[in-house]
Amino acid sequence: MTYKKLIFIFSLFVLSLTHAVAQKVVSVSGDIKVLKGETKLKVEYDFSKFMVGKFSDEQAYLADKKADITKKDGAAKAEEWEKAWKASRETRYQPKFQELFNEQAKDLPINISPDNKDAKYTLILKTTFIEPGFNVGVMKKPSYINVEYIFVETANPSNVVAKFTGSNIPGSQAMGYDFDAGSRIAESYAKAGKMIGGYIKKNLSK
Repeated sequence: MTYKKLIFIFSLFVLSLTHAVAQKVVSVSGDIKVLKGETKLKVEYDFSKFMVGKFSDEQAYLADKKADITKKDGAAKAEEWEKAWKASRETRYQPKFQELFNEQAKDLPINISPDNKDAKYTLILKTTFIEPGFNVGVMKKPSYINVEYIFVETANPSNVVAKFTGSNIPGSQAMGYDFDAGSRIAESYAKAGKMIGGYIKKNLSK
């Protein structure tokens, strides 16, 4: 067996262990049962302050990444990469989160959308950490995110009715075609949506 094959098998093993670890929604305050009887939730996303990998904030990560891309491929490519990085929030991460949340909670039934402006409660998904991961063919590392699920009154956002956290939420495409960081991170947000949607379903079905 070649060295590359050994590395590939080892990376798959590490990935399988990652997915085997149960991800949990951890209660910080309040009670999710406040949502009992609600059929819709508004959702908002907070990317105002979060760490990226080894960097203390997003700006430091962007500066480092853009400097590297500029050195290899020029400033235009670096600007193009930054635009794609930021655009992925609305084009990839948010739709994935909403899709998996709604899939989990459909039997309640409860629906989540940014357009549910008349919903009594709003879920603010606050990102606090992103690990982009990597995939170089023979080796890969899934993305991870840490988030806060903050439920507030839509008409009075300062009133937090329940708060939860999710940590080390992994993201990786099963077939291994996630060479782009955005596609890996999108799967982390899908997992985050599935987790909180499933948690709500479990606790409101009792």
